[in-house]
Amino acid sequence: MLDRSSCTPTETEIVARATAMIPWLREQAEAVEKARMVPAATIQAFQDAGFFRILQPRRWGGYEMSPNVLNRVLMELARGCPSSAWNVMVLGVHPFEVGLLDPRCGDELWGEDPTRLVSSSYAPFGTVTAVEGGYVLKGEWLTSSGCDHAEGGAFLGGRVMENGEQVFRSFWVQKSDFEIVDDWFVVGLAGTGSKKLVVREAFVPAYRSHVIAAYGEETHGHVENLYKMPFFYVFYAAVSSVIVGMARGMADLYIEHMRPRQNLNQAVGAAVNDPFIKARLGEATAKILGAETRILHNTDEAWSYAERGELVPIDVRVRHFATNQFTGGECFEAAHMIFKKTSTRGVWLNNPMQRQLRDILVGANHITQNQDNIGDLLGGQMLGNPMPAANPFGVRA
Repeated sequence: MLDRSSCTPTETEIVARATAMIPWLREQAEAVEKARMVPAATIQAFQDAGFFRILQPRRWGGYEMSPNVLNRVLMELARGCPSSAWNVMVLGVHPFEVGLLDPRCGDELWGEDPTRLVSSSYAPFGTVTAVEGGYVLKGEWLTSSGCDHAEGGAFLGGRVMENGEQVFRSFWVQKSDFEIVDDWFVVGLAGTGSKKLVVREAFVPAYRSHVIAAYGEETHGHVENLYKMPFFYVFYAAVSSVIVGMARGMADLYIEHMRPRQNLNQAVGAAVNDPFIKARLGEATAKILGAETRILHNTDEAWSYAERGELVPIDVRVRHFATNQFTGGECFEAAHMIFKKTSTRGVWLNNPMQRQLRDILVGANHITQNQDNIGDLLGGQMLGNPMPAANPFGVRA
């Protein structure tokens, strides 16, 4: 067991490392998109910066920090290269999930190499059959971001019948049990390398699986404080944080684009004097800052319970989980608002704003940003409606 606790950076230090990478990431963003995956050298730079250790348990060399440390890092990295930040988000949140599993999993994954990464595909595309001692998985799982860099395998989602009811589980599958198929040809976030995983037939021992939305004393009462946070809560907030970073990057590019520009309207002159250009930037910034502040506030509030060794109450979980899911829609509105003011210049492929907008569009389409259904669930809970049987909050109706 490796103990590196003595070299744990402060939150300020590790976020500063992410901020320092923004210019470098921006320079390589176009190449990342064309390659349709993040270079191994970039992943190594993220390893060296400690980003994948933020939520990793201390017993395997991790920092075991607050989820907001990862959120803040993601908000910085995505300003430079959204696809690269997306890989940090996916590969960086899975050490948290390993912390929820039987310790044998952490020993097997990190016993010889504490830097091994794990990708995922949670949508239950394949089939799962319960057998003696575990489960058998077969089929195809789509959109496994960063899978080329994940020597530690992948978490795959699946539904399985248990005690007469269907249960949604996550299964840690070894890399030798699946094939990576390059089918990632998309309009945005092309550089994430979110390829398909094909499992012919794989046996997964029971201890390498957990009910992914389960949350309560029986599942989380015995774990260390960080892992008293619900996994979906941490994962969804991390996705929202990347999208905030993308929108911040869009505002950065817009400012750089507009400062030297001359308006065709002679009465206005420089674009920086155009009241509509200024107004759109101000309104977009307010939307982005509102989303950023909400994510950080929500996570800090939930973390305050976990730090005390307490579970996060259901009303707090629902409110946070739901309001974070509005991030994608709000950030896309903000980005599109300022993109409209770039006129024809914004549509050229050599203008990075068009790529940034496309990346935000795809990020906002992620299942974690489903503001329509979640708004109904939040409003119903506030009005006293019973919780539906199928919900992501780890409670039963």
